[in-house]
Amino acid sequence: MGSELEFMAPEDGFLGLSGADAFNAEQAKAWILPFGLEESVSYGGGTALGPQAILDASHQVELFDEVFWSEPFRKYGVATLCQPQIAASLPRVMEDLDRHVQTILDHGKFPLVLGGEHSLTAGTIRPFSRAYEQITILQFDAHADLRDGYEDEPYSHAAAMCRCLDHDNVRLVSVGIRNISAGEVPFLEANRDRISIFWAKDKNRWTAQQVAEAVGKGPVYVSVDLDGFDSSLMAATGTPEPGGLFWQDVMDVLEAVAAQAQIVGADVVELAPRPELHACDFLSAKLVYKILNYSLAR
Repeated sequence: MGSELEFMAPEDGFLGLSGADAFNAEQAKAWILPFGLEESVSYGGGTALGPQAILDASHQVELFDEVFWSEPFRKYGVATLCQPQIAASLPRVMEDLDRHVQTILDHGKFPLVLGGEHSLTAGTIRPFSRAYEQITILQFDAHADLRDGYEDEPYSHAAAMCRCLDHDNVRLVSVGIRNISAGEVPFLEANRDRISIFWAKDKNRWTAQQVAEAVGKGPVYVSVDLDGFDSSLMAATGTPEPGGLFWQDVMDVLEAVAAQAQIVGADVVELAPRPELHACDFLSAKLVYKILNYSLAR
């Protein structure tokens, strides 16, 4: 493959495909990159275990999708990379993620990164910022993540979107936000031309189509912090929050965005699996499948 990246056997990777259902890496359009980063978590831990929990749960996901009335993976194919070594410092992690995702893009594949903490998006967005004149991040999250660092770490998970916006050609549309600190507000107000927030408190007053209109018709990178879901659905995350999004809220936005724009990459982050909460692992795995379907099977 021309890089240090290696692949899992299909039966061990995402969806647990085998036999005629399995795709080799060259055939598959979607490459899944597990990346269990856990470096700057500031409340509950466990994100290092998130990628494997998603892969394990994905073996239970039904391949038939009632929206597409088919088994959409057959149109695009999936290959799962082995998790690469994760460096000890976040600046180095960002460089490594940049290189790994660039390699995936160089092969003409769709990268989907399984986290790991949300700080990883600051690394995965770099190749996209070079590839496109402008790119929009569609962020599902409880937190704005617009701090310019947190606890003396500029690449903290709490600064994930601020670091992405270091690139002048990156725009941000955030959905489900219900936590923002006083220190983030001046940055938000100074960047109203680049940041649109659809607050969770207002979700009965905005529509999925309005989110899609804010995203626009250009290339889109989807970043899902699982704490964007209401804590009654997603308790297995470091900062579970009430008042959040429900499954169909997210599906409606994905469908509306995919109908008019090209989703070019994605990450799903901040699963901190708990033994008694396997429903959270399954939600995460099904979400990954739905993102792939809306991105690659339309």
